Amino acid sequence: MEKVEFSRGTEQETLLTISNKAAQAGNWKEKLDKIVQFTRPHFIFDNIVIYFTEIETNRIDVLYARATGRGKSQGADVSWGESIANKVIAEKRMNLDIPQSLNVNDRLQMPYTLGLPLSLYENMTGALVFVRFGGPEYTPESIRFAEFLADQIKSVVQQKCLEDFTKMLQAQRDITRLQGDFINTISHELRNPLGFIKGYTTTLLREDAHWDLNTQRDFLEIIERETNNLTELIDNLLDSSRLQSGKMRFDFQMLRLDTLIRDEVKRSAISNPDQIVNLDIPENLPPIKGDARRLAQVFANLISNTHKYAPDSTINISVRPTETTMEITYSDTGPGISEKFLPFIFTRFFRAPEQSLNAHGSGLGLSICKQIIESHYGKISAFSPAGSGLLFQISLPLNIVEHEINHTEGYL
Repeated sequence: MEKVEFSRGTEQETLLTISNKAAQAGNWKEKLDKIVQFTRPHFIFDNIVIYFTEIETNRIDVLYARATGRGKSQGADVSWGESIANKVIAEKRMNLDIPQSLNVNDRLQMPYTLGLPLSLYENMTGALVFVRFGGPEYTPESIRFAEFLADQIKSVVQQKCLEDFTKMLQAQRDITRLQGDFINTISHELRNPLGFIKGYTTTLLREDAHWDLNTQRDFLEIIERETNNLTELIDNLLDSSRLQSGKMRFDFQMLRLDTLIRDEVKRSAISNPDQIVNLDIPENLPPIKGDARRLAQVFANLISNTHKYAPDSTINISVRPTETTMEITYSDTGPGISEKFLPFIFTRFFRAPEQSLNAHGSGLGLSICKQIIESHYGKISAFSPAGSGLLFQISLPLNIVEHEINHTEGYL
């Protein structure tokens, strides 16, 4: 005789309670947990498993599994109804599996298994499996109750599938939008220097016009400037791609950060002689381990960013060592950036609307800075206090531990 499975109230009240409790839960897994929690006192089972399969791949996976009774401590060593799940999915009908021999000394070797089909969507089906170790057998009443649970669980799983599908569509839309933005941005940024180069080259080659030497020099300087802009854009694209794919090569050596910064400031003064840069760097800074070329690229990008978007501002760079890090503060006195756009400042191809109106740029420089600093196991943050320009706070470790260096040297 099977044990009475509905110890409180009527069957209808029990089913309604389970349904309401599941409806009040949060995500799909919490709903299933609630169903299991409130079903277990009224319906005997030791293991419950939800299998699902996509017809296109014909592969069965476990979506949800709980052990609630006998064999709970045995884990994978007891029956989870895989074979009956395959049969239920293949035949699309209920199946019962009763042990042929009884071993009263080991109930775990006597699984009574009930499998019920879950018709989820046209290209997806599944199975709900209950396992009872050592019985009792499933009565018509208990099977009818299990069929109701299958309907409840089917609704929850369909909700999960719908949420997953919605997330997938959103991810695809985001990818498509980013690809479109990328193509538009790069097309625009490539077209600008190429347009200048083409235009002034064509002008110089006109046979019906004669230009004096000063005019020719002005044209050639514009061509050179736009060629440099084009080269910078291509280099940034390549660097960003290598960093994104983890194939940027780093050469970690001991270096003096103060010398590196001073050299980069002197280099930038050649092309931007009117840019004022104030340095606050103490003497005898301890050396750090890093890639000199890539760290120089960070400061070159920051200075270039200031020159593009705040050309008349003053740059202030200070360095302070701590026991374990080198703290660098880079700031300018330009217009800064709106607070609502600040969280996106290190995003690839991002440019604030007010920046886009004032200067040309690919929106890659700060993204590259962030990835280089993080590849040195450091941090970079951006701030824009009202009326105080743009401020970057960089923290670099004085020493990268050996296993980190081995991981980072060469190709990441």
